[in-house]
Amino acid sequence: MTATLALTRRETLHRRIRLIVGITIAYNLIEAVIAIAAGSVASSAALIGFGLDSTIEVLSAGAVAWQFTRRDPERWEKPTLRVIAVAFFALAAYVTATSVAALVTAERPEHSTVGIVLTAVSVAVMPFLSFAERRAGRELGSATAVADSKQTLICTYLSAAVLIGLVANSLLGWWWADAVAGLVIAAFAVREGIEAWKGDACATSVGMLLEDDDDEHHDHDH
Repeated sequence: MTATLALTRRETLHRRIRLIVGITIAYNLIEAVIAIAAGSVASSAALIGFGLDSTIEVLSAGAVAWQFTRRDPERWEKPTLRVIAVAFFALAAYVTATSVAALVTAERPEHSTVGIVLTAVSVAVMPFLSFAERRAGRELGSATAVADSKQTLICTYLSAAVLIGLVANSLLGWWWADAVAGLVIAAFAVREGIEAWKGDACATSVGMLLEDDDDEHHDHDH
C-alpha cells in the first residue's frame, strides 16, 4: 500500500512540475511579445532586452524538451547547450550595443505604462512559479526541477531591474536608468551563457544528471 501511495505521489508531482513548466513557458511567450512591442514603441533598450531574454528562456526549455524526445538524448546534449549559450551571448551583445548607444547619444526612452505593468506583474508571478516548482522538485528529488526554479527566480531579478529603470525614467527623468537596466540584463545573459556552455545552467542540469549516470555506469563496469 505504501509503495502504491509513493508511486501515486510521484506521478502527481510529475504532473505538477509539467504544469508549472508549461505555465512558465506560456507566460514567457506572452511576456516576450508584449515586452518587445512595448520596448519598440518606447525606444527602451531594457524592455526589448527583457523581451528577448524571455524568448531565449522559452527556446532553452523547448530545446531541452526536444532533446529528451530523441532516442539517444545524451548524444544531443552538448549541441543543445551550445545553441542555448550562443543565443545568450548574442542577446548580451545586442543589449550591450543598444544600451551603450543610448548612453552615448543620450536617447531618452518614452514613458511605458505597458512596460511598467508587465514587469510589475512578472515580479509578482515569477517567485510563485519558482517556489511551486522548487517545492515539488525537492519532494520528488529532481535536481532538474529545483535548478529550473532558480532560473525562474533569476527572471524575477531581471523584471525588478527593468521595472526600477522604467519607473526611474518616468518619475525622476533618469533617462540613463533604462540603459543601465539593459546592461544588467546583458550581464545576466553572459553569466547564463557561460553556465550553459559549461553545462551548469538550469536548462542543462539534466545534462549533469546524465553525466552522473554515465559515471555510475562506468563504476559498475569496473
